[in-house]
Order: sequence, then structure tokens, then C-alpha cells
Amino acid sequence: MVRFYGKTGGKLDDKGRVVFPAVFRDAMTRSGESDTTLIIKKSVHGNCLDLYTLDEWVKRSDKVMETLDTELNPEHAAFWSKFNDEVYQVVPDGKLGRINIPEVLLKATGLTKEVVFAGVGYKIEIWDRERREASLISESDFKKTAAGLSEKKQ
Repeated sequence: MVRFYGKTGGKLDDKGRVVFPAVFRDAMTRSGESDTTLIIKKSVHGNCLDLYTLDEWVKRSDKVMETLDTELNPEHAAFWSKFNDEVYQVVPDGKLGRINIPEVLLKATGLTKEVVFAGVGYKIEIWDRERREASLISESDFKKTAAGLSEKKQ
């Protein structure tokens, strides 16, 4: 099972392609998932893209599906359709390791040139460089949340 940590920058070309960072390709190689298909979609929570290995996406989407009754509950069916709307498969090309980000996702997130790949464990977030910095919680809120999590353990 691959885990992604750290952050690194990248540049989109005019065709929506970006080199998939070597640090994350290396993590996939070490975990035996170097030739895997990746899943890319707009984040539910932020104005960024989420990038998963196919196995991780199946695991996560199955977990969501288990909470739904899409056959009998129209709200659940509508949610599931939206959840899976504009989910794309991408495979880094063999030559440069580039991935092609669909134009609809670039427009939905405002990605233009400078991007940040941020590893958050089970997935990679792809952000506009300036938006990423603005999206992070403050140091004081981070400490407050950390303390609150610590209290729950006791």
C-alpha cells in the first residue's frame, strides 16, 4: 500500500499535462504500484484535485457506497452520481512521467500554470500554488485541533 508524503511543485503545459513528481513515482515503485492507473477528481472539500491509486480509490469509494442505498433513496442516488461525476483515470506516460489533467478539472479548480502536489498519506492533492497556501489552517488552529484530538484519546 503506497503512502504519499511531502509537497513539491510542478508546471502545467498548454495541453494540461504536468510531470508527475519523482518523489511520488518512487513511493509507488517502492510499494510495487509503479504501473498503476491513477484516479483524479475534484476534491469534495477543497478547490483542488485529489489523485489516488486505483486500489485506494476503489477502497475509499466502496466505503462511501456502503453507507448509501442508491436503489431506494433518491438523495443517495443523486449523491452517488455527483460523487462519481468527472472521475477520470490517468496513467503517467512512460517517457517523462507526465499526466494529462482533463480540461474540465483544470477549469473547476482554476489550475493554470504553477501547481503544488501535496502528499496527504493515502492521496495526493493538486493545488494552484497560491490557493494551497491560503487553504491551510493557521498555526493556532492547528495546535488547537491537535490538542482536541489528544483529549479524545484519553
